[in-house]
Amino acid sequence: MKFAKKLMAVLALVPGLVFAAEGGFPLEPAPERHELTSLQNGAKLFVNYCLNCHSASAMRYNRLRDLGLTEEQIKNNLLFSQDKVGGMMTTALRPDDAKAWFGAVPPDLSVIARAKSSPAGTGADYLYTYLRTFYKDDTRPTGWNNMVVPNVAMPHVMWQLQGVRTAKFVEEKDPHDASKMIHKFAGFEQVAPGSMSSRDFDAATADLVAYLSWMAEPAQEQRKRLGVIVLLFMSVFAFLAWRLKASYWKEVK
Repeated sequence: MKFAKKLMAVLALVPGLVFAAEGGFPLEPAPERHELTSLQNGAKLFVNYCLNCHSASAMRYNRLRDLGLTEEQIKNNLLFSQDKVGGMMTTALRPDDAKAWFGAVPPDLSVIARAKSSPAGTGADYLYTYLRTFYKDDTRPTGWNNMVVPNVAMPHVMWQLQGVRTAKFVEEKDPHDASKMIHKFAGFEQVAPGSMSSRDFDAATADLVAYLSWMAEPAQEQRKRLGVIVLLFMSVFAFLAWRLKASYWKEVK
């Protein structure tokens, strides 16, 4: 009995432990983008900025036809020379080279939007905040750091779009221990402009995150629509069963 109580107490703490493992930086809700134009733009950004290092080995290029693209458009705009429309989205970067350059092998992004869901926010929230919080840090091997993932191995691949920013930190007293000082984030400072305005970069990032969310489950919209139909179907039969029951017991009485 004592063991069971201790086990329940530990399980009660698990959500809090998971939240703490996220690093503590607040996640910003990702804008919802379901329009085909947004998903198409997200697919283009993914191929141009992510697929150089990351793979999406569970996704085929021809599945992009579900986003309203023709095979000709996929072939002309989203394929590298050695790839085929029916092939998987893989990278030419070898794992050994990736580990030597970045210190870690870039993860497969097929289901990253689902894998990063946590009590702190959805996977889309995580990715949206992560991709927008890179800053210049000359102490890091790549020259970049990130607020969501401190000491991240990944460089800021979209820095030309967003521009170069540095992070400002201030020293404050620890609210839990007045004798200690803490390093607190105080915002970003734009050092060099990018090719996009801040608003346009946020919109582009939202499109990329929307595509990553779609890629994690391409049939999710169909699943949701089918779920509504099933619920309506079951509601009709529940109503008929209720009236049948009422009719049956009326005869019994």
